[in-house]
Amino acid sequence: MRDITYALEKYSTMSFLDWFRPIAVFAVSATASGAFAADPQVDIRTNFGTIRIELYPEKAPLTVENFLKYVQDGHYDGTIFHRVIVNFMIQGGGFERNFQQKKTREPIRNEAEPAIKAGLKNEIGTLAMARTSNPHSATAQFFINVNDNTPLNWGDPRGDGNGYAVFGKVISGLEVVGTISNMPTGAAGPFARDAPREMVIIEKATIVPAKK
Repeated sequence: MRDITYALEKYSTMSFLDWFRPIAVFAVSATASGAFAADPQVDIRTNFGTIRIELYPEKAPLTVENFLKYVQDGHYDGTIFHRVIVNFMIQGGGFERNFQQKKTREPIRNEAEPAIKAGLKNEIGTLAMARTSNPHSATAQFFINVNDNTPLNWGDPRGDGNGYAVFGKVISGLEVVGTISNMPTGAAGPFARDAPREMVIIEKATIVPAKK
Protein backbone atom coordinates (compact mmCIF):
# COMPACT_ATOMS: atom_id res chain seq x y z
CA MET A 1 0.00 0.00 0.00
CA ARG A 2 2.95 2.35 -0.49
CA ASP A 3 1.16 3.52 -3.64
CA ILE A 4 -2.49 3.29 -2.53
CA THR A 5 -4.93 5.04 -4.82
CA TYR A 6 -7.96 3.21 -3.45
CA ALA A 7 -10.52 4.84 -1.16
CA LEU A 8 -14.20 4.03 -0.94
CA GLU A 9 -16.62 6.83 -1.73
CA LYS A 10 -18.76 6.15 1.33
CA TYR A 11 -15.88 7.17 3.60
CA SER A 12 -16.16 10.80 2.49
CA THR A 13 -19.50 11.05 4.29
CA MET A 14 -17.94 10.47 7.73
CA SER A 15 -16.63 13.27 9.92
CA PHE A 16 -13.76 13.11 12.40
CA LEU A 17 -16.23 12.83 15.28
CA ASP A 18 -17.92 9.88 13.57
CA TRP A 19 -14.76 7.78 13.71
CA PHE A 20 -13.23 9.32 16.86
CA ARG A 21 -16.03 8.18 19.17
CA PRO A 22 -15.62 4.43 18.57
CA ILE A 23 -11.84 4.61 18.95
CA ALA A 24 -12.21 6.49 22.20
CA VAL A 25 -14.63 3.85 23.48
CA PHE A 26 -12.17 1.11 22.53
CA ALA A 27 -9.26 2.86 24.23
CA VAL A 28 -11.17 3.37 27.47
CA SER A 29 -12.44 -0.22 27.58
CA ALA A 30 -9.04 -1.69 26.79
CA THR A 31 -7.35 0.38 29.46
CA ALA A 32 -10.02 -0.46 32.02
CA SER A 33 -9.82 -4.18 31.38
CA GLY A 34 -6.02 -4.31 31.18
CA ALA A 35 -6.45 -6.69 28.25
CA PHE A 36 -3.29 -5.56 26.48
CA ALA A 37 -1.06 -4.84 29.46
CA ALA A 38 1.59 -7.37 28.38
CA ASP A 39 1.94 -6.05 24.81
CA PRO A 40 4.73 -3.60 23.89
CA GLN A 41 3.90 0.03 23.29
CA VAL A 42 5.58 2.66 21.13
CA ASP A 43 5.29 6.44 21.29
CA ILE A 44 5.33 8.20 17.94
CA ARG A 45 6.10 11.83 18.75
CA THR A 46 5.11 14.21 15.98
CA ASN A 47 5.16 17.99 15.64
CA PHE A 48 1.40 17.81 16.26
CA GLY A 49 1.56 15.67 19.39
CA THR A 50 2.28 12.09 20.46
CA ILE A 51 0.50 8.95 19.28
CA ARG A 52 0.88 5.89 21.49
CA ILE A 53 0.38 2.52 19.86
CA GLU A 54 0.15 -0.95 21.29
CA LEU A 55 1.59 -3.91 19.37
CA TYR A 56 0.41 -7.53 19.31
CA PRO A 57 3.37 -9.89 18.85
CA GLU A 58 1.35 -13.03 19.54
CA LYS A 59 -0.92 -12.26 16.58
CA ALA A 60 1.61 -10.79 14.11
CA PRO A 61 5.07 -11.78 15.39
CA LEU A 62 7.18 -11.08 12.29
CA THR A 63 5.54 -7.73 11.67
CA VAL A 64 5.91 -6.55 15.27
CA GLU A 65 9.55 -7.68 15.39
CA ASN A 66 10.24 -5.85 12.13
CA PHE A 67 8.58 -2.64 13.30
CA LEU A 68 10.33 -2.64 16.68
CA LYS A 69 13.71 -3.14 15.01
CA TYR A 70 13.11 -0.05 12.88
CA VAL A 71 12.12 1.86 16.03
CA GLN A 72 15.25 0.70 17.86
CA ASP A 73 17.42 1.63 14.88
CA GLY A 74 16.00 5.17 14.84
CA HIS A 75 14.69 4.68 11.32
CA TYR A 76 11.47 6.62 11.91
CA ASP A 77 13.10 9.62 13.56
CA GLY A 78 12.81 12.59 11.22
CA THR A 79 10.52 10.86 8.73
CA ILE A 80 7.12 12.24 7.76
CA PHE A 81 3.52 11.26 7.29
CA HIS A 82 3.67 11.72 3.54
CA ARG A 83 0.19 10.52 2.56
CA VAL A 84 -3.15 11.47 4.07
CA ILE A 85 -6.48 10.37 2.59
CA VAL A 86 -9.43 11.77 4.49
CA ASN A 87 -11.66 9.13 6.10
CA PHE A 88 -9.26 6.41 4.95
CA MET A 89 -5.78 6.42 6.48
CA ILE A 90 -2.58 8.34 7.27
CA GLN A 91 0.69 6.82 6.06
CA GLY A 92 4.30 7.44 7.00
CA GLY A 93 7.68 6.11 8.03
CA GLY A 94 9.38 5.97 4.65
CA PHE A 95 10.38 9.48 3.58
CA GLU A 96 12.52 12.21 5.09
CA ARG A 97 11.50 15.88 5.18
CA ASN A 98 13.05 16.48 1.77
CA PHE A 99 11.00 13.55 0.41
CA GLN A 100 14.10 11.43 0.05
CA GLN A 101 13.05 7.80 0.53
CA LYS A 102 14.94 6.05 3.31
CA LYS A 103 16.78 2.80 2.82
CA THR A 104 15.22 -0.26 4.42
CA ARG A 105 15.92 -3.86 5.20
CA GLU A 106 14.54 -6.69 3.09
CA PRO A 107 10.73 -7.00 2.87
CA ILE A 108 8.87 -9.25 5.27
CA ARG A 109 6.21 -11.89 4.75
CA ASN A 110 2.66 -10.60 4.78
CA GLU A 111 0.97 -11.69 8.03
CA ALA A 112 -2.47 -10.37 7.08
CA GLU A 113 -4.00 -13.86 7.06
CA PRO A 114 -2.90 -14.99 10.53
CA ALA A 115 -3.58 -11.50 11.88
CA ILE A 116 -7.16 -11.44 10.60
CA LYS A 117 -7.73 -14.95 11.95
CA ALA A 118 -6.47 -13.70 15.31
CA GLY A 119 -8.97 -10.85 15.24
CA LEU A 120 -6.84 -7.97 13.96
CA LYS A 121 -8.74 -6.06 11.27
CA ASN A 122 -8.22 -2.89 9.30
CA GLU A 123 -10.63 -0.87 11.38
CA ILE A 124 -10.68 2.52 13.03
CA GLY A 125 -7.46 3.21 14.91
CA THR A 126 -5.49 0.12 13.89
CA LEU A 127 -1.91 0.15 12.66
CA ALA A 128 -0.97 -1.85 9.55
CA MET A 129 1.97 -2.30 7.22
CA ALA A 130 2.03 -0.49 3.90
CA ARG A 131 3.13 -2.38 0.81
CA THR A 132 3.07 -2.34 -3.00
CA SER A 133 0.89 -4.62 -5.14
CA ASN A 134 3.30 -7.41 -4.16
CA PRO A 135 1.71 -8.84 -0.98
CA HIS A 136 5.12 -9.61 0.54
CA SER A 137 6.78 -6.22 -0.06
CA ALA A 138 6.29 -4.45 3.28
CA THR A 139 9.41 -2.91 4.79
CA ALA A 140 9.16 0.12 7.10
CA GLN A 141 6.17 2.18 6.00
CA PHE A 142 2.99 1.87 8.02
CA PHE A 143 -0.45 3.42 8.10
CA ILE A 144 -3.11 4.15 10.68
CA ASN A 145 -6.69 3.44 9.63
CA VAL A 146 -9.14 6.27 10.24
CA ASN A 147 -12.10 4.24 9.06
CA ASP A 148 -13.28 0.64 8.99
CA ASN A 149 -11.36 -0.31 5.86
CA THR A 150 -12.64 -3.87 5.49
CA PRO A 151 -11.54 -4.22 1.83
CA LEU A 152 -7.95 -4.11 3.13
CA ASN A 153 -8.49 -7.27 5.19
CA TRP A 154 -7.17 -10.62 4.06
CA GLY A 155 -9.78 -12.58 2.11
CA ASP A 156 -12.09 -9.63 1.39
CA PRO A 157 -13.16 -9.87 -2.28
CA ARG A 158 -13.36 -6.09 -2.61
CA GLY A 159 -9.59 -5.83 -2.21
CA ASP A 160 -6.79 -7.91 -3.70
CA GLY A 161 -7.52 -10.69 -1.21
CA ASN A 162 -4.02 -10.71 0.24
CA GLY A 163 -4.79 -8.01 2.76
CA TYR A 164 -2.67 -5.56 4.72
CA ALA A 165 -1.25 -6.89 7.97
CA VAL A 166 -2.59 -5.22 11.10
CA PHE A 167 -0.22 -5.47 14.07
CA GLY A 168 -1.23 -2.78 16.53
CA LYS A 169 -3.72 -0.15 17.61
CA VAL A 170 -3.71 3.46 18.77
CA ILE A 171 -4.40 3.66 22.50
CA SER A 172 -3.77 7.37 23.06
CA GLY A 173 -3.17 10.45 20.95
CA LEU A 174 -6.33 9.87 18.94
CA GLU A 175 -6.85 13.60 18.63
CA VAL A 176 -3.44 13.82 16.95
CA VAL A 177 -4.44 11.19 14.39
CA GLY A 178 -7.66 13.12 13.83
CA THR A 179 -5.83 16.38 13.25
CA ILE A 180 -3.47 14.80 10.73
CA SER A 181 -6.24 12.93 8.92
CA ASN A 182 -8.17 16.15 8.30
CA MET A 183 -5.28 18.26 7.06
CA PRO A 184 -5.48 19.88 3.61
CA THR A 185 -3.43 17.92 1.06
CA GLY A 186 -1.99 18.37 -2.41
CA ALA A 187 1.09 17.73 -4.49
CA ALA A 188 4.53 17.59 -2.84
CA GLY A 189 7.82 15.88 -3.62
CA PRO A 190 7.20 12.85 -5.84
CA PHE A 191 3.49 12.76 -5.00
CA ALA A 192 0.87 14.26 -7.29
CA ARG A 193 -1.68 14.36 -4.50
CA ASP A 194 -2.51 13.39 -0.87
CA ALA A 195 0.62 14.94 0.70
CA PRO A 196 -0.19 17.19 3.70
CA ARG A 197 0.30 20.86 2.82
CA GLU A 198 1.78 21.36 6.28
CA MET A 199 4.57 18.90 6.95
CA VAL A 200 3.81 16.25 9.59
CA ILE A 201 7.10 15.11 11.10
CA ILE A 202 7.78 12.03 13.19
CA GLU A 203 10.29 13.64 15.51
CA LYS A 204 10.98 10.49 17.51
CA ALA A 205 9.66 6.93 17.86
CA THR A 206 10.47 5.22 21.15
CA ILE A 207 9.56 1.99 22.90
CA VAL A 208 7.67 2.69 26.11
CA PRO A 209 9.43 1.07 29.10
CA ALA A 210 7.47 -1.86 30.50
CA LYS A 211 5.83 -1.28 33.85
CA LYS A 212 7.46 -3.19 36.70
